[in-house]
Amino acid sequence: MDLFALWQSFDLKIAGIVFVAYLAVDAMYAYYTLAVTRKKPVAAASVGALMHFLIAFGVLNYVQNYLYVIPLALGSWVGTYLVVWKDLKSGTGVVS
Repeated sequence: MDLFALWQSFDLKIAGIVFVAYLAVDAMYAYYTLAVTRKKPVAAASVGALMHFLIAFGVLNYVQNYLYVIPLALGSWVGTYLVVWKDLKSGTGVVS
């Protein structure tokens, strides 16, 4: 499939959903890591399962059109940034 055809099949609604999904995945990954280190098995398992569900959604979309990797990467960046920024603002020092 050529780039022009990929852009023609690119749907902004799906791109937005992928962006939000991966923003959530990165935020959940931070909370998952905290739950594991704090030895909270139910919280870690629940967040981990939901994380993998959202990851599968992203994979299914970018397998069909690799341009969806763009909103995926941007959502991932924003999700990580927001969690670290929130941690710095709260002064808890959880994320170092």
